[in-house]
Amino acid sequence: MNTAPRMSVGLAVALVAALHAGSAQAAVKTQYVEYMHGTTPLKGYLAYDDAVSGRRPAVLLVHYRGGLQGSTLEDAQMIARLGYVVFAADIFGRDIVPKTVPEMTKLTDVYNGDRQLMRTRAQAGFDALVRNPMVDASKVAIIGYCFGGTVAVELAETGVPVVGTVAVHGSFRNFTPAAARNIKGPVLILHGAEDEVAPLEEVNKLIADLRAAKVPWEMQLYSGSSHGFTAPSNPQEQRADQEYKRSIRRFFTEVFGR
Repeated sequence: MNTAPRMSVGLAVALVAALHAGSAQAAVKTQYVEYMHGTTPLKGYLAYDDAVSGRRPAVLLVHYRGGLQGSTLEDAQMIARLGYVVFAADIFGRDIVPKTVPEMTKLTDVYNGDRQLMRTRAQAGFDALVRNPMVDASKVAIIGYCFGGTVAVELAETGVPVVGTVAVHGSFRNFTPAAARNIKGPVLILHGAEDEVAPLEEVNKLIADLRAAKVPWEMQLYSGSSHGFTAPSNPQEQRADQEYKRSIRRFFTEVFGR
């Protein structure tokens, strides 16, 4: 006689539902997309959920100083799971992926010292994103991490047609104060209170620009968190990492209306 416990119908249904949910989460597709900025070849990273049909909101993601590797690709996939098309733009150039901090600094210094180049390089990524047939070009937001936070704000200050901008542990030096009046949509700043790279004095200068320009903005400040809290090194940064993810979900839902 078979003495193994029988599975209830309810439990079986729950398990099937869980398997379907796992499949949906695994439906994120990724690919590299080649495009150009003038005569400079670039290669961005596209992520989207193929379970979603039709045109949908999109997010232009600007990478940290390490370029298109590691957390940049993971963050693109994470946001794509929310149902959006995500394009991680290539700021450094096709297949340029720095391996050491000095290499990263050398690259970011080029763009920090040439804001026109920074803006137009980011614009090339925006243009590549909105050309994608999956994208609703009227619902595009920007998110930038670390160095990408600088790029995100610079691009927003050109007046590019976006519905919102997010900076995650960004750096905010040397903006043109009056350019903030060109920003479309609200700005969300997610920042570590103990950020040694971009201290609060620096963040406050950007906030002053936003206030003077009457741009809607919000800042969330995470105690005990230093620069790069999305790779947490202590319990407070683990909490900050979780909170920032909740905040971007809420922000995108608000600005996209879905």
